[in-house]
Amino acid sequence: MVELRKRKTPPPQAPRPAKKKAAPKSKVAQAKAAVSEKAEAVKGAVSGKANGQKAAPAKAAPAKVAEKAAEKAAPAAVADGPPKPGDTVDLAEFGGEIETHEGTKTTLAKLVEESEAGVVLFTYPKASTPGCTKQACLFRDSHEPLTAAGLAIYGLSNDSPKANTAFKTKQNLPYPLLCDPAQTLISAIGLKKAPKGTTRGVFVIDKAGKVLAAEPGSPDGTVAVVKKLVDGGLGVDGAPANSTTEETKDLDAANTADEVADTAAKVDG
Repeated sequence: MVELRKRKTPPPQAPRPAKKKAAPKSKVAQAKAAVSEKAEAVKGAVSGKANGQKAAPAKAAPAKVAEKAAEKAAPAAVADGPPKPGDTVDLAEFGGEIETHEGTKTTLAKLVEESEAGVVLFTYPKASTPGCTKQACLFRDSHEPLTAAGLAIYGLSNDSPKANTAFKTKQNLPYPLLCDPAQTLISAIGLKKAPKGTTRGVFVIDKAGKVLAAEPGSPDGTVAVVKKLVDGGLGVDGAPANSTTEETKDLDAANTADEVADTAAKVDG
């Protein structure tokens, strides 16, 4: 008979040691991992593009987005200085308020609105002086042909309503004279003389606010500018039709002498 022997129970196994936590990656290792991830992302994008897939558009940086928004919100740049022939003027606030020789308040916007085709402003330094009288009378004598195309003519100076009324009455002028003591309109059209005074010249603007002429000149020259516009169908004339720079200086000197002589005559009288 076979004798069965009992096997000895094996001794219990020792518990396994706990796994050690991985040491935190160093900054260098983290940087390498980040570079590796970006490289993989780029490879994936290139691979997708090669397979005909459109890559998702990259998001613009916040600074770029803000910059573009600011550009859209910013108003368009406005050219400095008085308007030139060919420019279009926003008449709503242009030139401020002036008054007629009769003392009626008005603006260039109102004058343009009331006109058929636009407005002619011829400027003069001082009412009733020789040069200004010649200029006013030339516009008087050519008033009919110059207004045939629908332009309305006005004389403009920094004289008082009283001085301009006397000037208009004495010379029998068929058009109104505008008074601008503060020189807001005279300055806006670029014909103010520093420190205070008015340069002889002419400014023409049509119903749409487009400047047709804007330049200083002699009595004859200012009339010639308007005549050329009317004869040309009121187109913009870029070339000055009046005096040269040297001639303008001589005219300014003559105008000053006229003003002094006129003032002296009034004092003596």
